[in-house]
Amino acid sequence: VQLQASGGGLVQPGGSLRLSCVASGRTFKTNDMNTMSWFRQAPGKEREFVAAVTWNAFIINYSDSVKGRFTISTNNAENTVYLQMNSLRPEDTAVYYCAAYAGTKYYSDYSLYNYWGRGTLVTVSS
Repeated sequence: VQLQASGGGLVQPGGSLRLSCVASGRTFKTNDMNTMSWFRQAPGKEREFVAAVTWNAFIINYSDSVKGRFTISTNNAENTVYLQMNSLRPEDTAVYYCAAYAGTKYYSDYSLYNYWGRGTLVTVSS
């Protein structure tokens, strides 16, 4: 299974971007990718949790810094997870990573994630 993230770019403050993450090779038998999340890492900072969702969307969580501005969603038929980012701020500038975790409880602990996609850079600047 591979995770392929895309959608990053340069956007002005207040603008929007949508990130996508395709879980290639995931099937109905896959049982170690129950939670899909987005993390981000800004230069000189630690990787931080952004948002998490289970494939059935029964569990959705956001960090306080993005709540109300970002929306995470899934498309099971296409094995894709999206992160819609609105009202972007300069402090949202970072490399964004999608990741998969077998459990559902400790979604903000990046050390528990066993699949990671390559990052996609989001730059918010005027």
